[in-house]
Amino acid sequence: MLHSAWLITLLLLLSITLEAQPQGDSYQEPYRPQFHFTPEKNWMNDPNGLVYYKGEYHLFYQYNPFGNSWGHMSWGHAVSTDLVHWKHLPVALAEENGVMIFSGSAVVDWNNTSGLCKSSDPKDKSCLIAIYTGHTNTNQSQHIAVSNDRGRTWTKFAGNPVIDIGDKDFRDPKVFWHEATKHWVMVVVLSKEQKARFYSSQDLKKWELLSEFGPAGVTGKEVLWECPDLFELPIEGQPAKKRWVLIVNINPGGIAGGSGGQYFVGNFDGKTFTNDNLADTKLFVDYGKDFYAAVSFSDLPKIDGRRILLGWMSNWQYAGKEPTSPWRTAQSIPRELRLKKTSAGLRLVQKPIAELSKLRGEVITKRNLNLRNGKAQLIASGEALEISGEFTVEKDSVATIRLHAGSSVTSIGYDAATSKLFIDRTQSGQVEFDPKFAGRHEASLQPQQGKVKLHVFMDRSSVEVFGSDGEVVLTDRIFPASNTQQIQLQGTGTNTKCLSLNIWQLKSAWR
Repeated sequence: MLHSAWLITLLLLLSITLEAQPQGDSYQEPYRPQFHFTPEKNWMNDPNGLVYYKGEYHLFYQYNPFGNSWGHMSWGHAVSTDLVHWKHLPVALAEENGVMIFSGSAVVDWNNTSGLCKSSDPKDKSCLIAIYTGHTNTNQSQHIAVSNDRGRTWTKFAGNPVIDIGDKDFRDPKVFWHEATKHWVMVVVLSKEQKARFYSSQDLKKWELLSEFGPAGVTGKEVLWECPDLFELPIEGQPAKKRWVLIVNINPGGIAGGSGGQYFVGNFDGKTFTNDNLADTKLFVDYGKDFYAAVSFSDLPKIDGRRILLGWMSNWQYAGKEPTSPWRTAQSIPRELRLKKTSAGLRLVQKPIAELSKLRGEVITKRNLNLRNGKAQLIASGEALEISGEFTVEKDSVATIRLHAGSSVTSIGYDAATSKLFIDRTQSGQVEFDPKFAGRHEASLQPQQGKVKLHVFMDRSSVEVFGSDGEVVLTDRIFPASNTQQIQLQGTGTNTKCLSLNIWQLKSAWR
């Protein structure tokens, strides 16, 4: 009887996920993002298992195959050759025998250290290994699975779990190969204790505890640490000098309320992470309200040289109420990470990946527009746009770009009096579905020689703002009224001017 029930479940999964690529009216529903990843239907949250292998970027994600609310957590799966256009694949790892598939990572086992790779090519020993948390109502433990066909099918390891400490809040393993010490490293969190644990392994199956880090940064009685990541980055302008970045996502504790992401800069010697800053220093990945569970891609080619980050574009305060159907939530655009030396210390800098430029269509260019009279100027219209602008600001200046303007509006801009970059979505359309959704979100940003640069990606239901070449970033979901496609400029102050503005229409990545 149990065997029959499992066969029925498997057939349902296959019927749900063997999807053709969107065509006809699909991906044209209200609020459907046009250049952000979304599943064709059902619930999605954290990005998982981000890895590059044999010409494909793999995006796995927390997924409910049976509905558009959280539950039955499995790994959905999509692949891309350019990080822009995605192809849906069947569910990679399904809930089974009462064990949900929670967040984790994936690596290329290039030299078959696991002994699980079964390549028929003597010159290619490699395979993909997924490392994930197996979740039950009473326990969380770490598991692995293997794919020998470029991620199309997966086999769970018969010896699972590979780490089990008997804790119900022990999750989200990120694994990478540490070249200097020639072993695999896992960073995984004890969520309620606000600690990151580091383990080592030679074969991905037997793991040894190395050290712990935390509590530090954002802490508190209710704060949970989740979805860690650890990687090394060169310092901008000093490529020979590198530091390690430890990202820890937090819920609650985000800078704008609810869930968010923090990071630490320091050193990792293969065993221990040492923070460069004081333990109570708080550094945030994104200052908007909708960027969580951010993790980076593994195994990008050395010739590429980038560290690329992806985050879940929602917030646990209201994700289950987002007014979309038949899918719910979205992933951010991929972002390239850098470390920049500032007067306050080393800070994470983000910029949109260059590949997004292939979606550019018609461009509108404006120069030297005076904005000081407070009157809104119609500049363009559209629902999927890239905007790049530079503004002069003085102490009383407020420079604003009004998005999806009409019966609703989302305002982004810079207030020189407070030195704050902001997104204001209090009038952005549907805001009443949760009392914690509407709000104004801000980040401190100092102008450079009296000027501020903004780089904006606006989709049908989101806006991502990169200030001063990515020194600060804000990400927010928005749900505008259906008749609001105007883009307007507005400003106040004695010498507020838009020096330059480029607005590109962005083509759909799903066509």
